[in-house]
Amino acid sequence: MDYSEKGSKVYLFSIVLVAVIGGLLFGYDTAVISGAEKGLQAFFMGAADFAYTDAIHGITSSSALIGCIIGSAISGFLASHYGRKKALFVAGLLFLIAALGTYEPEFLFFEHGKPTFSLLIAFNVYRIVGGIGVGLASAICPMYIAEIAPSNIRGTLVSWNQFAIISGQLIVYIVNFLILGDHANPVIKLVEGANQILNPGEAAWTIETGWRLMFLSAGVPAAIFSFLVLLVPETPRYLAMSGKDEKALQILTRINGVTQAKSILTDIKATAEEKTERLFTYGWLVIFIGIMLSVFQQAVGINAVLYFAPRIFETMGMSSPMVQTVFMGIVNLLFTLLAVLTVERLGRRPLLIAGSIGMAVGAFGVATCNLAAGFPPVLSVISIMVYSASFMFSWGPICWVLIAEIFPNTIRGAAVAIAVAFQWIFNFIVSSTFLPMYNMSMGDMGEKFGHMFAYGLYGVICILAAFFVWKLVPETKGKTLEDMSNLWKSKSRRLLS
Repeated sequence: MDYSEKGSKVYLFSIVLVAVIGGLLFGYDTAVISGAEKGLQAFFMGAADFAYTDAIHGITSSSALIGCIIGSAISGFLASHYGRKKALFVAGLLFLIAALGTYEPEFLFFEHGKPTFSLLIAFNVYRIVGGIGVGLASAICPMYIAEIAPSNIRGTLVSWNQFAIISGQLIVYIVNFLILGDHANPVIKLVEGANQILNPGEAAWTIETGWRLMFLSAGVPAAIFSFLVLLVPETPRYLAMSGKDEKALQILTRINGVTQAKSILTDIKATAEEKTERLFTYGWLVIFIGIMLSVFQQAVGINAVLYFAPRIFETMGMSSPMVQTVFMGIVNLLFTLLAVLTVERLGRRPLLIAGSIGMAVGAFGVATCNLAAGFPPVLSVISIMVYSASFMFSWGPICWVLIAEIFPNTIRGAAVAIAVAFQWIFNFIVSSTFLPMYNMSMGDMGEKFGHMFAYGLYGVICILAAFFVWKLVPETKGKTLEDMSNLWKSKSRRLLS
């Protein structure tokens, strides 16, 4: 087929589809813990050489996020020195190693099925390895799509990466549900100051085998992704920056047609030679806003819900918490699609403010249900759904859009790296502190105090997030990068005067 005039949309979409699988793996690997964490906790509670506390379990459940911080930090170096394609292949291999290692952390060095502190460290090392893959994918998949896509549909194609992330979370909720099947999850309860397993015999399969299969399941999409990445081309931008103009032109021609390809290559060469400026050239405010967008996206507490959803629904009195978790995943997917379809029409600020208010309503709803007796459990479930759905059409996708748009081009690389690092740091803080906070006990309220406190705190942070957006975050809808540069220069001058 002759692609010389119009290019091939099929070729473009097939390339983008491969990159989007990386986003799916991002969601899959971060959310697989939701179904596995109770069996994992019960397994390590059987250790004789240390006490597996809620605090340790919170860190273990969130240890992949340490790898995410590392992966995002090194993503720029790998992508710049070895190429986007090779960096994505490394991410795929890390996903695969993590899936196999968390399935059998005893491999070579430990006795199978015997929980020890050393085995816990090995397990966490494998989770961190997977987290490095997630960190790489979170930074490089959108970069790869943006650099391969024509400018007129670039925003749409990049936004599908976020949709893929939520799809990965939904898929792993379903996979975990199917793996668990008729087997019971362990019931873990605080009795006289110590966690106890109330149904060890009934949940024996889940404690011994179930959690392992859930982690292993990530190996299937990881292997597919690693293979398919080998078949896609390097991005034209990286090839042009590496002096391989002829190869860059061939790929651009196949995607865009020969006339547009030559024009695009000229623009790419000009961009590649563009000067960079110091981080604070446009003042401190733009850096502060970028960081705080990332901080608020995590501090509102959404990942505590995504990572511990079955446990949360169980404490609300639901008889089939995995079913509610799958349903929540479907709701999340639909509301993420809503954001993709409306962000260019409604703008960034309205979606963020509306989402913050919706999350606050949901969080305060959960807190209220735990504050007073008599509320039906379904009201707590509805409140959680409102909280989660509100995040998915606002802070979930829109934060990534703003971080990509808000910084002037000459400082974007360094500024985005800083903002994304803060995102993963606060993801780890929120995820590792949720369980101890959620299980806090006080007076006659018992553990309900912790449930109320956690969601009351998240509700307050949601209100602060809405106020932050209203007062400080500019609307970037319809603005060019040059508009943003002028905007921040103007704001910087006003702050100095």
